[in-house]
Amino acid sequence: MTSGSRGTGGTETSGSGDIARTLELLWDTGRRPSRGPKPTLTLDRIVEAAIQVADTEGLEGLSMRRVAAELGTGTMSLYRYVPGKGELLDLMLDRVQRPSENPADLGDGGWRAALEALARATLALYRGHPWLLQVNQSRPILGPSALDGMEKVMALIRPMGLSDPELVSAIIMIDGYVVGAARTQLYQLEAERRTGLTDAEFWQAQVPALEKAMASGRYPVMASLSEDTFGPDFDHFEFGLQRILDGLDVLVERRGNAR
Repeated sequence: MTSGSRGTGGTETSGSGDIARTLELLWDTGRRPSRGPKPTLTLDRIVEAAIQVADTEGLEGLSMRRVAAELGTGTMSLYRYVPGKGELLDLMLDRVQRPSENPADLGDGGWRAALEALARATLALYRGHPWLLQVNQSRPILGPSALDGMEKVMALIRPMGLSDPELVSAIIMIDGYVVGAARTQLYQLEAERRTGLTDAEFWQAQVPALEKAMASGRYPVMASLSEDTFGPDFDHFEFGLQRILDGLDVLVERRGNAR
């Protein structure tokens, strides 16, 4: 990756490579040699290998040398296909965002079902590729996969009757909510891995101190909470998602009545 590719907080930044060259690679608009031996590598193989490395080792383990080793080739061979790690990262981002070809995966055709499906699919994406949370995507390079996904969702939520900026904002709102939930889940797994304590063991270790605090009378509201308040059976992600959709439902109905 180029020297300016690393962002704040240990993240990488999309769009940090040669933007024009990245777009050529994403949209396959670059010139191809018409003669010569068939190449032993392909850009697709390189991108897939890079994703595999990032999935198993995180972005800190991703380098052109490491990807070359995964492919069993020399590092310099990769530079015939992609200029550097910055451009490679943008190709990886677009590849993992490739939308499903099954229309049923976006719900029953209604806007609410589409946003609900989008939220769940995005959560699954971050769970499958945790390194995505290490990438600052505030300025994404828009490739075919990203635009294909956006096109499908926008087509389904257009009937909401909101303005175009509001429709985009609804998608941004869902994505922001999912990113927060995914980051919390990832941090929980990371804490368990680093400490060797499960969630249950971690909280059990605090029970004696918390019982004394609740018996002190200093926290009457907390002491009155039901035993299952912080239990694992309540789906906080689903509860929050449905409340966001309920709020959009109210707005859609209000706009419809106004018309």
